[in-house]
Amino acid sequence: MSDLFDTAEPATAGGAPRPLADRLRPRALDEVIGQEALLAPDGPLGAMLAAGSLSSLILWGPPGVGKTTIARLLSDAAGMRFTQVSAIFTGVQELRKLFEAARLRHDGGGGTLLFVDEIHRFNKAQQDSFLPHMEDGTIVLVGATTENPSFELNAALLSRAQVVTLQRLAPDDLERLAARAEVELAAALPLTDDARAALIGMADGDGRALLNLVEQVMAWRLAAPLDAPGLAARLRRRAAQYDKSGDAHYNLISALHKSVRGSDPDAALYWFARMLEGGEDPRFLARRLTRMAVEDIGLADPQAQALCLQSWQTYERLGSPEGELALAQAVVHLALAPKSNAVYAAYKGARALAAKTGSQPPPRHILNAPTGLMKEQGYGEGYAYDHDAEDAFSGQDYFPEGMARAEFYQPPERGFERELRKRLDWFAKLRARRGGA
Repeated sequence: MSDLFDTAEPATAGGAPRPLADRLRPRALDEVIGQEALLAPDGPLGAMLAAGSLSSLILWGPPGVGKTTIARLLSDAAGMRFTQVSAIFTGVQELRKLFEAARLRHDGGGGTLLFVDEIHRFNKAQQDSFLPHMEDGTIVLVGATTENPSFELNAALLSRAQVVTLQRLAPDDLERLAARAEVELAAALPLTDDARAALIGMADGDGRALLNLVEQVMAWRLAAPLDAPGLAARLRRRAAQYDKSGDAHYNLISALHKSVRGSDPDAALYWFARMLEGGEDPRFLARRLTRMAVEDIGLADPQAQALCLQSWQTYERLGSPEGELALAQAVVHLALAPKSNAVYAAYKGARALAAKTGSQPPPRHILNAPTGLMKEQGYGEGYAYDHDAEDAFSGQDYFPEGMARAEFYQPPERGFERELRKRLDWFAKLRARRGGA
C-alpha cells in the first residue's frame, strides 16, 4: 500500500512553522493512501488520466481522506491550472472573475481545473452558473463534498459530472501514515502499543486529524512511553462525524430502522447509541421508534406501539440521560417483537383503490335515513343488524355497489396476528355460507 503523505519538504517555509499535515502532503497520485481502488490504472480516476481525458468530478467522502490533495494532483497530472475556491466564502461575483480568467486561458490553449470545496453549500443559482463553462470546456469542475450529492446537488450538475466516492481511512492506512510522520519528525511516537492503537482510533478514519494528534503527542516531549489510560487522560477522541441535518443523520437512522426490522437488538442498540453520541435529539429517536412499531410490527405485537409511547413519555418526564434508558428498552422490545407490515400494506392498498374509484357512494343499505325522504329513496333498506345475527355476523357487503370485494389485510402467521388470521378465515367462511359478496 502506498503512503499518503510525501516527506521531502522541510519543516519550515520562509521561517514559518508548517503543520505536519501540510509538510507530508503527497506530491504524486501513487503516494495517496487509502484510495487505491480509485487511482489504480483500471480505476475511474486512473483510467481517465491514462486516456488523457479528465472529466468533471464530484469527490464525495468524509473529512481527511484526501479530496483536496487528489484534486490538486489530478490537475498536475493533466497539465491544467489548479484554482481552488470554497463554497462557504465565494459568491457569484468572484465566480464570474474565475470563469473569465479560465476563458482567457482556454482561448490561449490552456486548461483550468476549478476545485470547489464544500460544493454542496452553493445554492441552485450558483451551481447552475458552472454549467455553460463545463459544457464548452472552459473549466473542468472538481467539487468536494461530505454530503450525499443526490440530496445536495442539482440534477443538471450531477448529469455533467462523475461522482467518485472516497472511503474513510482504515486503521492500517492510518498506521502507515503515523509511521511516515515518525520518519518526517525523526522520532518515534512515545506511546505503548495499546496507546498507539488508541491514537489511531481517536482519529476515526481522518488522516488530517491523526497528524494533528501526532503533533500534539510529539510536543509533550515525554521521557517514557505513555500507556492508553495516560493518553486518554491527555487527549479526547475526535468528535464523531455526525450532522443532524446531513447525510450521516439519514444513514444512521436507516441503519437503526433496518436493524430493528432485522430483529437484531445488539446492532439496533449500537446505532441508537451512535446517534445519541452524535448529539441527536432523543425526541426524534422516540418518534422514529414509534413509527417502527406502527410500520414494521403493527398488530403482530399490539403492545409495541404503546410501549414506544410510554418510553417517549418517560423520557419527557426524566430527561437525559436517565430517560434515554427507556428509549433503549423500546429499541430492544421492537427488535425482538414479531414483525408484520400487513396493516401497512393493507393501508397502502386501500389508499390506492380509494384514489382509483373516486367518489362512489356507499351501498344504500348501510346509509342512515334520518328523514322520510331518505327512507323513500331506500336509504337503510335491507340493512342487517349484526348483533341480531348468529355469531354477531351478518356477512353483508359494505363496498360500493358494483365493486368487487377487495381483500387488503393479509396477516401473517406471526405473533398476535396469528389469531387475527384465524378470525379473518372464520368470517370468510361465514360470509360464503350466508351468501355475502
